[in-house]
Amino acid sequence: MSRIRAAGGWLVAVVLVVVLVAVLVVGIGIAPGIGPDAGSGSGAPEADDTDDTTPTESGADADDGSDLGREETPTDVPGGELRIRYLDVGQADATVVEFPNGEAMLVDSGDWRDDGKRVLTALREQDVERIDHLVSTHAHADHIGGHEAVIDAYETEYDGIGAVYDSGVVHTSRTYERYLDAVERHDVTLYEVREGDAIDVGAASVEFHNPPADTAGEDLDGNGVALTVEYGDRTALFTGDAEAATEARMVEARGDALASDVYQVGHHGSATSSSDPLLATVDPKVAVISSARDSQYGHPHEEVLASFADRGIETYWTAVHGDVVVTTDGRELSVAPAEEFSTDPEDLREERPDADERRELADPTIDARAVPTPPPWTGATPAWSTGSSTARQP
Repeated sequence: MSRIRAAGGWLVAVVLVVVLVAVLVVGIGIAPGIGPDAGSGSGAPEADDTDDTTPTESGADADDGSDLGREETPTDVPGGELRIRYLDVGQADATVVEFPNGEAMLVDSGDWRDDGKRVLTALREQDVERIDHLVSTHAHADHIGGHEAVIDAYETEYDGIGAVYDSGVVHTSRTYERYLDAVERHDVTLYEVREGDAIDVGAASVEFHNPPADTAGEDLDGNGVALTVEYGDRTALFTGDAEAATEARMVEARGDALASDVYQVGHHGSATSSSDPLLATVDPKVAVISSARDSQYGHPHEEVLASFADRGIETYWTAVHGDVVVTTDGRELSVAPAEEFSTDPEDLREERPDADERRELADPTIDARAVPTPPPWTGATPAWSTGSSTARQP
């Protein structure tokens, strides 16, 4: 996939404004009657006048205790907030990212049994009129379950889907087939991504870390899309259902590029993921686990929560915290769960139902990832999934 630039023209406008201001300042400095020797009638402020918009030197007077009042603002953060909403979609994943420039990204869309209803409700609540970037981490139905409904709704009722980003690894399920049918039906651009691909979204950026650039196998989890969203000094990591072997490959290949403040916990909190090498490299301050309280797999696993506790990671679990909203201006970062509950991993560990409770709570419906049907393809793999990173239609 070629590197995509979005809303990059703001930098030119900023430079022009700076030049204009500099010219005006020079002009004022040489005008008659204006200068250090001028009296109070010159229009200059009195010695005790203050500009209410001038930030304090330390930011200590800010009511929320944040450091937004610092004198210097990073040049790569022109203003605005990045908002990430991790949705409570049960034993599934769905996350809405709203960028400071107004663009929106949806990473996965929940379970197939919900058919996109929860995701569409959240998007409407947030007045998201267009999904500029729709990411399919991989083809399991607890990640792309709402894709068809979301694509149909936004292509017929709203302002459309900008592009879909996919690993290109095919699956043999009705959910996957319907997703690709919707892409084709509405002629939505589909990109097959690889590590190193990136999107510039105004002052923010999205960088892909998986699938590997050179080879991609047939394993859906291992070759799923992993990415970081970066804005100013803050970064959030998404790894889908990547497991330890894939994590090890990303650590070796991507290294510090994986370092993030917020980590959406791999594979819904399974012990197959969130390995020590990954956590040591990412070094997250906040972890968000998306899984059901009655998870038939027992997610999140005790080993993962114990590891988070050892590292002092502030941990949120959608089963008890509901939707989790992360907001950042590129410097400070805040987290707001829908429901108040401890973020101590040890407390979450105690909250997990035991095996007997899980059996009582369990949904008897078949595992969302195991809905086999005859492959939608006859013969060869579709052309768009052959490994090229150019835009193709399925």
